[in-house]
Amino acid sequence: MYIAITSALILLTIIVPFVMFYKGEKTKKSFKRTLITNIASFALVLLIIILTGPSAFAQGEAAQAAGDAMKFIAAALSVGLACIGAGIAVAAASAAALGAISENEGIMGKCLIFVALAEGIALYGLLISFMILNA
Repeated sequence: MYIAITSALILLTIIVPFVMFYKGEKTKKSFKRTLITNIASFALVLLIIILTGPSAFAQGEAAQAAGDAMKFIAAALSVGLACIGAGIAVAAASAAALGAISENEGIMGKCLIFVALAEGIALYGLLISFMILNA
């Protein structure tokens, strides 16, 4: 029963903000507001699940399973947030690189280095998730 309720809450945090966006005006400002609402509501539901879940009263093997679940959540967050940050960085760097290369073709190597450095952020998140899972 607890799993069904938490699954429904998580699905509602995803569905409700986007329904609000599609029913309202479709501007960049309303999309940002929808995204912020989605992230905030998901974080709140996740916090409620962590604090009131069965793992709060678990002992023995159940406590170990709850600890493993927290490790998986932490690993997923580190990879997911690092990839989102890398995507934003690559988008900005590659757009600037294309503009610079169109002006001067001799700086292509330097531009590729900046784009590759931005992609490295995702690899750092992956390494941190491996460290979390093996701890």
